[in-house]
Amino acid sequence: MTFNFKTTTKILLGISLSSLFMLGCTSTPPVQSKAPSQQVTINAVSPTGIGAAIGSIQLEDSNAGLVLHTQLSQLPAGPHGFHIHEVGSCEPASKDGKMGAALAAGSHFNPNKAQNHGTPLTGHLGDLPVLNVQADGTAQVMLVAPRLKLADVQGRAIMIHAGGDNYSDSPKALGGGGDRIACGVIQ
Repeated sequence: MTFNFKTTTKILLGISLSSLFMLGCTSTPPVQSKAPSQQVTINAVSPTGIGAAIGSIQLEDSNAGLVLHTQLSQLPAGPHGFHIHEVGSCEPASKDGKMGAALAAGSHFNPNKAQNHGTPLTGHLGDLPVLNVQADGTAQVMLVAPRLKLADVQGRAIMIHAGGDNYSDSPKALGGGGDRIACGVIQ
């Protein structure tokens, strides 16, 4: 057997480069997001109080606006009105002499005094995209509120309504979402 210097050098160089490449791949730390984020626990709500946790929503700033990652269960299937409300409370309160679920959260977050409820681009700042719940009662989706940042919503409540949202005040006020069925306080 003869020794071929060129062939042996090429093989050793290939092994060395492969080893360095593999070492570089395994020792490089993952890129970490520096965007502010917060996880909010969502609870069922009723006129008698705050119920059990039904999941969470991760809120995170992005170049596109506030990103909402939902991990929710035990909700009625179909579309639901989804909004940021002005007060950080999910407690029931009285309106017109009748107790209502999470009424202590106040109205939709509307610091710009928009005249009407609308889309996430045209209405109140608290108007979010409709939350669509699967037939099994889960909502594991990512939604974007393009005009919001996490700092805007801290100290407020995030609300899920019983009905859908047509992004209009007609034929029913505030998109027709109706009763408040789930709520979380954004710390």
